[in-house]
Parts: sequence; structure tokens; C-alpha cells
Amino acid sequence: VSGGEDEIQQLQKALLDYLDENTETDASLVFSRKFYIAQWFRDTTMETEKAIKSQKDEDSSEGTHHAKDVETTGQIMHRAESRKTFLRSTIKTAPSQFSTLKMNSDTVDYEDACLIVRYLASMRPFAQSFDIYLTQ
Repeated sequence: VSGGEDEIQQLQKALLDYLDENTETDASLVFSRKFYIAQWFRDTTMETEKAIKSQKDEDSSEGTHHAKDVETTGQIMHRAESRKTFLRSTIKTAPSQFSTLKMNSDTVDYEDACLIVRYLASMRPFAQSFDIYLTQ
């Protein structure tokens, strides 16, 4: 897996595929899958709102509006929409389509799924700010 945002989306897809493959053995994985999708959708919305708000605050403090800021706002919105589109298409996948997805996806075992979950959890704001809380 290579490359920033695309990397996160690929890891999310791999985790969701793992959950799909194992729903027959553990019914709670259906809930876990829906929870992760909802949480990632919420995170995308919150990140977008924070980024746009911080850019607006910078613009109002400077008093001028730069074309560069407009471009970055457009990039933020585009990235957020692509993530949301991915999550929407994933949530709409019917259980009958899981078998088709399984054949196309690389297999992820339990240990790999645990590593993916830990990595994605470490990217969350609370996990990133935990050291700050400890030092205070």
C-alpha cells in the first residue's frame, strides 16, 4: 500500500473486506462494519469542517483572500467527497455481492486486521493528542 489518503482508503477497504468475509462466523461483525463506516463518514465531515473553518479564520485575520486558499478549499472538498462516495458505495453493497468482492480482494487474516485497526485508530485525534494529555 502506498500514498497518503489513498493508503488510508485502501486500509479501510481491506478491513471492511475482512469483516465481510467473517460475518458468517460472527454476527457482531455486521455491526462492527456499519459502525466503522459511520465513524469514518463522521470523521471525514468533521475534518472538512475544521479545515474550512481554519482557512476562513486565516483569511479574516489577514484581511485578504488568496487564490491559493481557494484552491486548497477545493482540494479539501474534493478529497472529502471522494471519501464519502467510497463509504456510500461500500455501505450500499448488498450481502449477495460480498462473495463477488471476496474473490477480487486480497485476503486479510486476523492479525493483519488487528494491525489495520490499530493503525487507523492511531490516526484519530484522541490517539494523537494522548501524549499531550499525559504530559499536562
